[in-house]
Amino acid sequence: MSDTTTAPVDETDPEGSDPVLDERHDEDEERDESSFALFEGDEGRLDEPQRRALVALFRHTYVSARTHADEWRAITDGEHQLRSRLNDLFLELHVDRDREVAWKRQARSESQRRAFPTLLRDVPWTREETIVLVYLRMRLRADARPGLDQVVVDRSEIIGHVSGFLPATTDRTRDESRVAKAVERLVTARILIRTTDPDRFRVASVVEVLLPLEQLRELDRWLRDATTDGGAPTDGAVTGLPAEPTDPDDEGETDA
Repeated sequence: MSDTTTAPVDETDPEGSDPVLDERHDEDEERDESSFALFEGDEGRLDEPQRRALVALFRHTYVSARTHADEWRAITDGEHQLRSRLNDLFLELHVDRDREVAWKRQARSESQRRAFPTLLRDVPWTREETIVLVYLRMRLRADARPGLDQVVVDRSEIIGHVSGFLPATTDRTRDESRVAKAVERLVTARILIRTTDPDRFRVASVVEVLLPLEQLRELDRWLRDATTDGGAPTDGAVTGLPAEPTDPDDEGETDA
């Protein structure tokens, strides 16, 4: 009697398969899954959201959950990868998850004999900008409510506060012009956020990072001592977050 049992079929090695081609196919699939190529010849190892976050970090003074929600999410999800890319350029990534803000700084060599090449330039704040920064930081500390960037200031109150620290002068137009420039620079740096009213601004919580409480107290004493002595604060009082060029598409960005 003959055996009529059907012979088992080896489905892992079908007839006509080529082991060499199968291995090459598996390698291609693995390469496709691990590649983030977005254009011909692209060898980048970041996905598109991470790349956009990296560009935002370069283009802006800081990235926050409020100003760049998608980029902020990419930074928090891929902090290690972005930190690595910045470190390759002698830059440091700082992420404050409580205030939901991230920014870059130039890395400093621990050895005095070796200086790193620099991509960033620290721009000292002028006298008027320093006074405004201290005022904004104090307002944020005194009036902060739940939620980010909830403190609103008027242009007139900023001008009035700064005038109290300036020396007596007959050229009030020049003084007001300097204060106006200080306000505009802080708008450019996104420390002041425009609203639908051109004379009202929201105070960005990043000012807490720029002026920690200890430095705030020192600057406040310095400003008051200089005014009491009859002098005037000099320029370059604060060197903090560098003033970066902003994205032209964001100019005039407003917040209700």
